[in-house]
Amino acid sequence: MGNVGIGTQTTGSFKLAVEGTIGAREIKVTSVNPWPDYVFQTSYALPTFTDIENYIQAHQHLPGMPSAAEINESGGVELGEMNRKLLEKVEELTLHLIQVNKRVEELEKQIKQ
Repeated sequence: MGNVGIGTQTTGSFKLAVEGTIGAREIKVTSVNPWPDYVFQTSYALPTFTDIENYIQAHQHLPGMPSAAEINESGGVELGEMNRKLLEKVEELTLHLIQVNKRVEELEKQIKQ
């Protein structure tokens, strides 16, 4: 079976190429591995805020995320992989917030004493 172009006759290496906007009620991306639950494993090395800050200062983007230049060079992003990366960052932030909240609660206890 051949490739399909909507609004274009040039499909490149894509099985389906669309020139224009796509509307959909749902898009299911399959086979995104590994899913970021590994962030919650005790063996996961959660980066420190200092490490993250230093990386951002040096590279102008979050660690583990593609830069704007990389996205431009590659011609875009894969939605499944980007969602995986974004969830990883949300889970890391959640762990950081839990740590910060514990510190705040401890400081509040000390202040009340």
